[in-house]
Amino acid sequence: MGMYVNPGNEGFKRMLADEYVDKTGLIALVNAVVDTPSGLVCSTRPRRFGKTFAAESLVAYYTCGADSRGLFEGLDISRDPSFEEHLNAYNVVHLDMTVFRGADDVAAVVRAALLPELRALCPGAGEGSPDPSLELVSALADVVAATGRKFVFVIDEWDAPLRERRSRESQEVWVYFLRLLFKNATFTPEAIAACYMTGILPIVRYGTQSALSDFDEYTVLQPSAYAPYVGLTEAEVEALAARYGMDMDELRCWYDGYELPYVDKTTRERRVVRAYAPYSVMRACNRGEVGPYWVSSEAFASLRTYVDLDFDGLQQAVVQALGGAGVRVDTHSFENSIHDVANRDDALTLLCHLGYLCYDADTRTARVPNEEVRAELRQAVAQSRHVEVARIVRESDALLRATWDLDEDAVAEGISRAHDNGCAPTFYNDEQALRAVVKSAYIAAADHYATIEELPSGRGLADVVYLPRRGDPAPALLVELKWDRSPEAAIAQVRDRDYPAVLRGWGGPILLVGVTYDRKSKRHTCRIEEA
Repeated sequence: MGMYVNPGNEGFKRMLADEYVDKTGLIALVNAVVDTPSGLVCSTRPRRFGKTFAAESLVAYYTCGADSRGLFEGLDISRDPSFEEHLNAYNVVHLDMTVFRGADDVAAVVRAALLPELRALCPGAGEGSPDPSLELVSALADVVAATGRKFVFVIDEWDAPLRERRSRESQEVWVYFLRLLFKNATFTPEAIAACYMTGILPIVRYGTQSALSDFDEYTVLQPSAYAPYVGLTEAEVEALAARYGMDMDELRCWYDGYELPYVDKTTRERRVVRAYAPYSVMRACNRGEVGPYWVSSEAFASLRTYVDLDFDGLQQAVVQALGGAGVRVDTHSFENSIHDVANRDDALTLLCHLGYLCYDADTRTARVPNEEVRAELRQAVAQSRHVEVARIVRESDALLRATWDLDEDAVAEGISRAHDNGCAPTFYNDEQALRAVVKSAYIAAADHYATIEELPSGRGLADVVYLPRRGDPAPALLVELKWDRSPEAAIAQVRDRDYPAVLRGWGGPILLVGVTYDRKSKRHTCRIEEA
C-alpha cells in the first residue's frame, strides 16, 4: 500500500469508527459509469459538505489489495447489483490537492510523488519517456500492462491549487496536467476506468468552453442524481436529532435551506433534496447545542473580499439577501474561477458555489440559506470597507436597540430608511417588499435571534418572529405587517388571533411590533407593546 497509489481503506475505516451516515449509494452512481465514456465525474459542493467522506469511501471500495468487504456490509452499496463487480478491483490513485496547493508547480510535485509508487508496482515504469511531461502517462500505462488492472482516480479538492494561484498561467499548468491524463484519446480509455473529482468550484471555463469538457459536472446549482449525496438529507438529520435528543426545528433553522433539484431516473419525477451541512449538524449533535460551526478564518477572509467588490448593486443585493429577500442572479457568465470575478452576477454565483447563498433555478434567485450562514455573512457585511454598507449595519444596530426600548418613532424612521435604500421603485408597493425590507432593516438581529417567517400560531400565521438564541436575554419579537392600516390594527390582530401563544413556553419577555405602510403618504408607522 502506498500513500497515493493503492492507499488502502484506513481512511474510511476511521470514518466508520465515528458517527457515520450512510452515503455509499454514491458509489453505485460511479459504478454505473466505470469504464464508459461517462466515467469522468466532477462533483462540487461547498466546504464541509462531505467531500472528503465521499472520496474516502470510493478509495476504500475500489482499491485493489485491500479487503473492504466487511467495511461495506450492511451499507447501501452492499445491496446494489454492482457491488461485487467493482469491489477492490482497480489500481487507485488518491490525491488530496490541499496537500499540494502551495507548490509553485503543482503538476511537477504530483508527478514526483506518484512515480516512485508506480515503479514499486512495476519497476522501470515510465522510464525512457522522451518527454518529461509524458513520463507519468507512460508509467500509468506500464502499470496497467503489468497488473492487468486499470486505474480509478479519486481527486479530492481538485480546485485547491486554483484557489491558491492567482495567475492564469498557473491555472493552465494544472489544468493541462489534468487534460493530459483524462483527455488523451489513446491513453485514457486504455488506462483509466474512472475519475471522481470533488471540489468547491466547477471546472474552470475559458469563455464558454470547459477546460475539461470530457467530465460530467454536478454542482450545487445542477446536482442532478448526486443531489442526495450533497450533505445530509432532512430524513438523515431527523434521525440524528432523535438519537442525540436535539430539537429538529432548531437544527432546521440553523442548518437547512439548501434546496437541490433533481429528476428521479426511475419515475422521471422532479424532486428536491433539502441539504444540511454535515460538519455543522454533527458538531451540534456532539456538543448538544447549535452554533456557527461552519465558519473558518480562511473562508471568512475570502468572503469579506467578495462582499467588498465594488460592483453595481452587489452590496445592496447582499443586504437584501441578509434580510431574507431573493436576489436575481445570472449564473451563466461565471467562468468558475475564484479570481476572475468580473461583475455582480459573477460575485453572487461564486457565493452560491461557496455555500453563502443558495440558488433557486425556477426563480433564478439566490438567498441566504439559514441562520448559521446569515450570522457569518452579516459579520462580513458589518466589516465591509464600503461606507454605505457599514452605515446600513450601524442603522440596523440602532433599530434593534430602539425596538427593545419601545421607541416607536425611531423604529418607524429606521424601517423607512431601509425601505428607501433597499427596494427599487418598481418593487416599492408590494406586500412581499415590506417583509423583505423589515428583515433587511433588522439584519443586526442575526447576532441575537433566529428568524422565522409565517410561524403558525393561535388562529393564523405570524408574519415575522425573531426568537432569541439559547441563553440570549433579548426579548422575543413578534412582528405583524399591514398596508394602509393603523399600527394599532396590526397589534389588535396579533392579540385577537392569539399569535403570541406559540411563544409562551419559551419563558422570556415578548414584544409585539406592528409595522404599517401607507401607500399614499409613503409613510411608515409603528406600535410596540409587551405581550
